[in-house]
Amino acid sequence: MVSLQFSSAVITSVAYSSSRCRRGMIRATINMPKLQPGRLSLNLPAGDLVLQEVLDMGVGLTAATTSNLEKKYEPSTNGIFPSVSNVSDPSVIAKLHAIMEAVADRVEMHKNIGEAARTPCSSQALFHSDVFGSHGMLVVMNKIQPSQLVEEQRNAARLFKQLHGQIQRTLSCGTPTSTDVEEVMEKVLSLDKAFPLPLLGAMLDKFPKVVEPAVWWPEHRQRQERHSGRTDGNGWSVELEEEMRVVVGVLKRKDTEDYLRLGKIALKVNRMLAISGPLLTGLAACGTAFVGSSHGPWPATLGVVAGAMASVVNTMEHGGQVGMVFEMYRSNAGFFRMMEESIESNLNERDVGRRENGECLKRRWLYS
Repeated sequence: MVSLQFSSAVITSVAYSSSRCRRGMIRATINMPKLQPGRLSLNLPAGDLVLQEVLDMGVGLTAATTSNLEKKYEPSTNGIFPSVSNVSDPSVIAKLHAIMEAVADRVEMHKNIGEAARTPCSSQALFHSDVFGSHGMLVVMNKIQPSQLVEEQRNAARLFKQLHGQIQRTLSCGTPTSTDVEEVMEKVLSLDKAFPLPLLGAMLDKFPKVVEPAVWWPEHRQRQERHSGRTDGNGWSVELEEEMRVVVGVLKRKDTEDYLRLGKIALKVNRMLAISGPLLTGLAACGTAFVGSSHGPWPATLGVVAGAMASVVNTMEHGGQVGMVFEMYRSNAGFFRMMEESIESNLNERDVGRRENGECLKRRWLYS
């Protein structure tokens, strides 16, 4: 029997503020009654302690809601704490909704930055403009690398969109827990670290000293090796385990290394073009500055030749989108690294019951 005692006093105060409002705005403050924990008395069985805690936390329940919730609690064997089935903590759901909104904002921001970086001044208009102004503009463009920035933002928007869908599925299917919130937060932080927003003054290094795969996932927790004696079950078999070990070996020796090697080549070419373009443009500017002087035809020749070479170099760099090619190689290497870590994390767990389902793991990575 649930008896609720509410205070029936509702205090309404109207305050006129003339010092802050020039037009005499009227502000009304209504103090609604609050549920006092001390005045909430419930006559519940000894086993329904969790239901009592939910109500004490301020969750309003009617008699029908209470009866429906009581059906979801099963009596415990020791008579102390009840076992919960198909019940989600309201605070967990609220946190997941808040994270999902933040992820949706991230998707829009990365999309907008990608669109802004995709439409700078055209390369041809830049090359045929004043040589002095184009030299400074080229230095900025070679530092930012618009094509590479667009590829970064496209990948970031895609990965955040995937995470948004995962959160939606977690909320719609099953009962989310605090562990789900922690995992989602780790994924969000990893994505923010892998693809920082350029608006915050932090950008990825376009010319890193060491080429490494892009990492946008949380570090896989090291599984403890438990020797249970089971070699099959949960979609796993001895043949599948051996097949997965062969796949990991191929990923390490060939796929990841090949993309890293190609990424190093693209980075070297991009660095050479990024240095040569402004240098040749600067030489062309110096040549045109001395046209008509006592040095004869050499300044004009230098300006024409250096300007033509600068136009070719800049067209190869930005028209060919060498920075975007380097980012694609780096992202592909990161995908294979994630695949490798995911498979190894399951293989290191000797208890097949604690692994991801073997058939699902195989379909997710080998048939995707």
